[in-house]
Amino acid sequence: MDKTSFIGIFLGIGTVIFGVILKGSSLEVLLNPAAIVIIIIGTIAAVLIAFPFSDIKRVPKLFGVLLSERKETSQHEIVEKFVEYATISRRDGMLALESKIEDIDDPFFQQATRMMIDGQDPDFIRHTLHERIDAMQERHATGAAIFSQAGTYSPSLGVLGAVLGLISALGNLDDINKLGESIAAAFVATLLGIFFGYVLWHPFANKLRRKSKIEVLNQHMIIEGTIAIINGSSPRAVEEYLSVYMEEKKQKAYKEGAEQRHVTQAEA
Repeated sequence: MDKTSFIGIFLGIGTVIFGVILKGSSLEVLLNPAAIVIIIIGTIAAVLIAFPFSDIKRVPKLFGVLLSERKETSQHEIVEKFVEYATISRRDGMLALESKIEDIDDPFFQQATRMMIDGQDPDFIRHTLHERIDAMQERHATGAAIFSQAGTYSPSLGVLGAVLGLISALGNLDDINKLGESIAAAFVATLLGIFFGYVLWHPFANKLRRKSKIEVLNQHMIIEGTIAIINGSSPRAVEEYLSVYMEEKKQKAYKEGAEQRHVTQAEA
């Protein structure tokens, strides 16, 4: 479960609810069927027009990415694995790494390791894996674009709902009660449009882009680690090289832990 997504959604909804209460309004004003239909169904219609079905059918999976915390190999684990692989390959040869493939859950990491064991040319490995990254980035960009476009359409549809509400209000000038209800409904449509657009859809798109960026960075680490081992780099050189991909704070913590491990191994 992606805690930040759930916390953000909860706070966003809570902010609107408490805002309505603090302003002295009833929560019933938010339950306006016409406004909800215009915003939600209208946004779905606009997105369906904007994207082919091959992209739209991935939306449920995208929600899964947004609301779940995918178990991925961390940067710390990537460095440790490649240090281990460099040690094994230097001591026992590259084929000794075959037993390690089954322990790798990441398909990208698996492919890189297989190509390394098979003795593929480093340039071929780099080109192949970079093409895979490019294809993945294209898919991720399309997924983020769906939510980004939804975030653009929702506020505009809120304005459309407001216009329809005002048209209804103008038709009820003789009935003060209906006039008030129509004006309230008009502003509720605007409120919901802005809420869905700027509290949900645009942040969802940003989170997808951020998760994609992290995954791409880790995959670049895997490529460079693979090439380093093929080129015969020492375990310490691999460790130093790959650790630069980490944030400064994490890099410092890792190096301190690595130095402690080296001291322990030397004493043993």
